[in-house]
Amino acid sequence: MVSGMSARAWTLFAIVAVLWGIPYLFIKVAVEDLSPAMVAFGRIVVAFAVLLPYAWYKGAFRGLLARWRIMVFYSVVEITLPWPLIGFGETRVSSGLAAILIAAVPLVVALLAIRFDHSERAHGSRLVGLVVGFAGVVVLLGLDVAGRPGELLGAGAILLAAVGYAAGPMIIKQRLSDLDPLGPVTASMGISMVLLAPFALGTWPDESPGGDAIISVVVLGVICSAIAFLAFFALIAEAGPGKATIITYVNPVVAVTLGVILLDESVGPSAVAGLLLILAGSWLSTGGKLPPGLSARRRGVAAAAMARE
Repeated sequence: MVSGMSARAWTLFAIVAVLWGIPYLFIKVAVEDLSPAMVAFGRIVVAFAVLLPYAWYKGAFRGLLARWRIMVFYSVVEITLPWPLIGFGETRVSSGLAAILIAAVPLVVALLAIRFDHSERAHGSRLVGLVVGFAGVVVLLGLDVAGRPGELLGAGAILLAAVGYAAGPMIIKQRLSDLDPLGPVTASMGISMVLLAPFALGTWPDESPGGDAIISVVVLGVICSAIAFLAFFALIAEAGPGKATIITYVNPVVAVTLGVILLDESVGPSAVAGLLLILAGSWLSTGGKLPPGLSARRRGVAAAAMARE
């Protein structure tokens, strides 16, 4: 599957796996002192400040102004709503569970394709993958958080964020696939920053947040968003987009491991079973293999993922 990768590609793969596996840890820390909207806003401000000069230098914004309406819609479903929803969810569930639920995004993509992208309808093993993956979600919600309304509410918010994450790639495929992904990703950060500003200011903390929260927001913006985005592009250039997107299946494992080690979160048998079912279902629902070249839908997944992690 990933044979033939150079040492540099493996290094980049490991870097991106870590950088996209740690956001849930830092979100969990940040929402202890800051509102979910404030955490998302701060992260966006930092990431946008880092990416803007580079995107401007690269001329990545060409063609975006004429598509400002679709860019606003893309920003809302990919960043403006999902990031605060995940933060809200993590005030009620563990960072590991949040990562496991977000791992269901490929399943939601395949499900949405039934209605919005007929060329990507699930058949055969891909249909089996949908059933298996959603069985994993049911296991998580039915066994891991059953009977705890607060956790169910948090898990529901994260699953709603997953729907937004799944819709983003379809927008890219249908309306933005001809553009340099750096432009839409950076622009969506700027748009989301404006849209979230009133909510962030409205939930400004009465007391100064702790150092851990501030550091977490900076790490989320600089490392988990801007640097991870650039590292992922380097991985694509080195190993190809097909192999690069395998990272999707590694992220939740990293997140769960960090949650157990650093936050003393517990992982029960139902969480492990749910994770395995979701990953297996995601794998099958996306075709069960990654060819040397990506389909348009998978290119969209890769580009949208850059903005979200």
